[in-house]
Amino acid sequence: MKLYGHPMSTCTRKVLTVLAEKGHEAQVVVVDLMKGEHKQPDHLARHPFGVIPVLEDGDFSLYESRAIIRYLDQKLPGASLTPTELRARALMDQWLSVEQSYFSTPAIKILYQRVIMPMLSQQGDESIVEVAKGEVARTLDVVDKALGNQEYLAGSSYSLADVSFMPYLQCLVVSKVGELITDRQNVAAWWKRVSARPAWVKASS
Repeated sequence: MKLYGHPMSTCTRKVLTVLAEKGHEAQVVVVDLMKGEHKQPDHLARHPFGVIPVLEDGDFSLYESRAIIRYLDQKLPGASLTPTELRARALMDQWLSVEQSYFSTPAIKILYQRVIMPMLSQQGDESIVEVAKGEVARTLDVVDKALGNQEYLAGSSYSLADVSFMPYLQCLVVSKVGELITDRQNVAAWWKRVSARPAWVKASS
């Protein structure tokens, strides 16, 4: 297997986390985002929308991180990250949708203004940060309520839903808005549990 991506990319980290949870290694081909390699013809041939990651498994190519992690979870041996019970699996799908629809975009906006812009020697816009923090807070309030009655997003077992949220929680930490996590007791306890998993430590180091 080859994984075209970047170790600092949130979506690449989702895939690396699942690979590590499954005890599987893939050849990582680094796509340098700062040099614009993701917009070059050779990468556009792999991913027509010019983003990362892309998985190549023999003659099969797949893009979009949420599709990739589902594929890897089904294909690779090891503990399943998809619940078998119908309602738990439905909850996993629900939270995957919540992450994509309401959480990842504002979390990335905060990271871009607080971390990426300074790396480019530009001043971040704190008004954008404040709006995004409000969006993140609303989502994490919902997450906090759900986690009051269960250990993980889909219920009693760690799943792809947890994996998919984790890189964006890390964005909040590195952007120095970690209080969005720590101010919510259930979210804070959940983040402490999931971020201590060896697979995440490996994928995010």
